[in-house]
Amino acid sequence: MTRRIAILGATGSIGKSTLDLVERNPDRFAVSAVSAGTNVEALADIARRMGAALAVIADEAHLNRLRELLAGTGCRAAAGESGLVEVAVGDADLVVAGIVGCAGLRPSMAAVETGKTVALANKEALVTAGDLMIRAAQKSGATILPVDSEHNAIFQCLAGNREQDVAKIILTASGGPFRTSTADLIARATPSQAVAHPNWSMGAKISVDSATLMNKGLELIEAHYLFGLPSERLDVVIHPQSVIHSMVEFVDGSVLAQLGSPDMRIPIAYALAWPERIATPAQRLDLAAIARLDFETPDLARFPSLRLAREALEAGGAAPIVLNAANEAAVAAFLAGRLAFPEIAATVEDALASSDFAAPGSIDDVLAVDRATRSSVEAAMTESCH
Repeated sequence: MTRRIAILGATGSIGKSTLDLVERNPDRFAVSAVSAGTNVEALADIARRMGAALAVIADEAHLNRLRELLAGTGCRAAAGESGLVEVAVGDADLVVAGIVGCAGLRPSMAAVETGKTVALANKEALVTAGDLMIRAAQKSGATILPVDSEHNAIFQCLAGNREQDVAKIILTASGGPFRTSTADLIARATPSQAVAHPNWSMGAKISVDSATLMNKGLELIEAHYLFGLPSERLDVVIHPQSVIHSMVEFVDGSVLAQLGSPDMRIPIAYALAWPERIATPAQRLDLAAIARLDFETPDLARFPSLRLAREALEAGGAAPIVLNAANEAAVAAFLAGRLAFPEIAATVEDALASSDFAAPGSIDDVLAVDRATRSSVEAAMTESCH
């Protein structure tokens, strides 16, 4: 039976990988709805190619152009946040939530509240609204399938095992481009150096997060909500080869690990076909050629973002929202040449220290804290430049 798929963020890296897998399996999958942020030509091309019934451009200024490009195709064009929510709650069997940042929060939540199966690649959704989203999933019966390679690996390792038998989850991190750099070299790091990830091909923001280890900190918070374990039972280990994507330690001392080449089509395929599997074109592992797997403890002095993320997780309430918003603002400033690399973590730490927001009770509350944090961080960065 064909599984109907809606893709939020069809022109991004997750969306493109999803489409590649769908096109390789036309008998198993059909795309019913797609969305993009501003890339209207690429969105229209995808909608035509996949025979989608609905295409949504987040930027409403591009709606007329989208309508022109889709004229005569039978695909309806829509725009804005209401359009994104329509993609999320439509007739698809599975929603791929691949929009980066808080822009993907409301449509991801809408998909969960509707009881959909959601392949979640938007880590900000759980980082900023984890309590709300997990409660909504429990109420609606939604299934959240993690697409992040680390959480997908954990999900695979947990399959068939009882929750009470889990002792610890161990997230692996590549260490990023500055893993072996001195503090002095890190202090002078440029945006081009920070986005040059040694193993994965990713966007600029997530590549910088990998370089600071904030990405792993956000994944710690995400793992807490996905798998229900407290901070003390969540570990991070540096594994530069990016072959082991994460591990689960059980109470009897057994450790299960999921291995694979660094290709996002592997975890996406697992989510698309779950509880079955489909073939992917990912490069097969040659362990003899790899020859060795190395591990080391993260250096929290050189990479304080990981410490800050754990502190935000343990503080709870609005702290993870502040962490995420301050980090996004600081990373954008770094990429624009307005902030030095070490100041990313310093900016986040200052934001956490000065925030006193109440725990959010709704998505509107989450977005209000997000906006207020970005505004205060931007004001502080502007003042420090004068």
